[in-house]
Amino acid sequence: MKNYTDNLYKLLSNEEDARACKPLDDSACKVVPHNFSITLFSQLFSQFADALLNPKVTLPWLLQSLQVPAVFISWLVPIRESGSLLPQLAIASFIRKLPLRKWVWVFGSLTQALCMLALITISFTLSGSDAGLAIIGTLTIFSLARGFNSIAAKDVLGKTIPKTQRGNLSGLTASLSGLATVLFGLFFMFSDSHQEQTILWALGLAAVMWLLAALSYGQISEYKGATDGGKNGLKAALSKFRMIYEDSNFALFLLTRTLLLCSALSAPFYIVLASEQAFDFAVLAMFMLVSGAASLVSAPIWGRLSDLSSKRVMALSSALVAINAIALYVAHVFLPQIFSSVWFLPLLYFILSVAHQGVRLGRKTYLVNLAEGNKRTDYVAVGNTFTGIVLLILGSAGLLAEQLGALLLILMFSSLSLLAIISSYFLKD
Repeated sequence: MKNYTDNLYKLLSNEEDARACKPLDDSACKVVPHNFSITLFSQLFSQFADALLNPKVTLPWLLQSLQVPAVFISWLVPIRESGSLLPQLAIASFIRKLPLRKWVWVFGSLTQALCMLALITISFTLSGSDAGLAIIGTLTIFSLARGFNSIAAKDVLGKTIPKTQRGNLSGLTASLSGLATVLFGLFFMFSDSHQEQTILWALGLAAVMWLLAALSYGQISEYKGATDGGKNGLKAALSKFRMIYEDSNFALFLLTRTLLLCSALSAPFYIVLASEQAFDFAVLAMFMLVSGAASLVSAPIWGRLSDLSSKRVMALSSALVAINAIALYVAHVFLPQIFSSVWFLPLLYFILSVAHQGVRLGRKTYLVNLAEGNKRTDYVAVGNTFTGIVLLILGSAGLLAEQLGALLLILMFSSLSLLAIISSYFLKD
């Protein structure tokens, strides 16, 4: 096993000298090839599972097949995303006391696998509002488990993978999971099964992927880290917010990250525009395919660029979001008939997905490199909690979709990317 992981690391990494291990200690440095490969596998499994549980594609179709009222569908994205971010200050207080943190990630992954099995059970036993309430409750537990994974993953990554390889690892993972998503998207498009059966296959496969992710992540060779400052209580957790005004660069990063939400917030409204053209199941499934293709093609490039300068990756990907929105508006004004084409909106969604990969990998790499030890845990927890609050506020704009229209909301959210270009420029390298 060790020879296999060492060979895989040599094939995929771009570092050869001893300086690549900084700032890891000697013990952790010796097992970097093993940890790099194991982390790659586990993140591949978990990211593919995340793609299968797409809140913009898979879950809405599941709820519609169960005759769940539309009000429940409107809560899918906020709960799935914010539910994993908001509690992270309290979660971090617990994680800080653990010298080994990979088991927190394993616990979160196993919990997410159980949630997939619960969703499958619900689909066979409930319908209507009862199914809606049960699914929302299950999704809440799922989101909390993702919160545990988020903090633990960044901590373990910082303890086991050198700075100069973190972006590369994240990019490779996103690319491989993108390939898997493309293959499943093709299955989604050409499957002879009913929509409900296809979605249940997706949920079952997601459960298997999270189980495999947990099993592989447990094989990481993690050495004990700092456990100082592990205090209980909400007051101690909330006191961490003072980091925002005590560290001006961290505050600027949070502002930039808030503005970078433009790519995630605008994405669902490309789907809305597509559905307004009366696209069928196969064409909507194409959005899953192009999203996976975007990860496959762009993630390795964004990952390597993030190792060189993650702040420039954030600026470049923000510019791409803005250009994409401008192209959408120009087409609306001068070529409105092009919206009826089956390829136009999926193409723009592909470009947006490429930009979102850059946003995600750039800000993730920058945050992991911002500090070491428990200070990184606090940065991650404060940053994610702050982002969760902002996401709920900005996400509520989606309630205005009927009044403003999907196109105007895309332009509103995408305009934030112009400010993100400016703020990322002033971040420290």
